[in-house]
Amino acid sequence: MEKLLVSACLLGVASRYDGKSKKVLSENEMARLAEKYDIVPFCPEIYGGLPTPRVPSERRDGGVYMKNGECVTENYNKGAAEALHICRLLGIGRALLKERSPACGKDRIYDGSFSGVLVPGAGVAAELLMKNGISVYGESDIAELLK
Repeated sequence: MEKLLVSACLLGVASRYDGKSKKVLSENEMARLAEKYDIVPFCPEIYGGLPTPRVPSERRDGGVYMKNGECVTENYNKGAAEALHICRLLGIGRALLKERSPACGKDRIYDGSFSGVLVPGAGVAAELLMKNGISVYGESDIAELLK
């Protein structure tokens, strides 16, 4: 069975910056994904060494910064590298990641001003995975993964 890397927060794990999950998968969707894929939960921020909860972060100027100004780019790079390592180790070719996240966002991310403005771009982990041939999907793409 094909493996699928999934943002832990989408599965109900309280790993987000605010200490909560962002479970968006219905029980039916989760069951259908589990029938088709071996689910591998992952959180790049946690694997990068950041705590939960933590100060919110956004990408800007080639780095990732917390709302308080602290640079956490190294943590995000480490988490992204760990995601790629796990994908290579387990032969994972697809990932379902949290949209708009500075780590996992696929097409659009927040602009770094902490004002809620979205711009074209990808999170650090999503970008690294895509550059290395891993197909990345956001939670709005679940139907595509279930085809």
